[in-house]
Amino acid sequence: MWRKSSRSAGGNECVEVADFPDEQWVRDSKDKKGPILTFPRQAWGDFVTSVKEDTRFDF
Repeated sequence: MWRKSSRSAGGNECVEVADFPDEQWVRDSKDKKGPILTFPRQAWGDFVTSVKEDTRFDF
């Protein structure tokens, strides 16, 4: 269910995401029992697209 970027190199310094039909869940990989952020799928997709298009980030 939870996945993280293949670029994370196995470390615990990233976020994990879980896909659901209407939502995207996001959590800190270091704190698996910590809070979970939920986003509408469209909003999460827009965020990821914006970050990928901005050359200041390596996402």
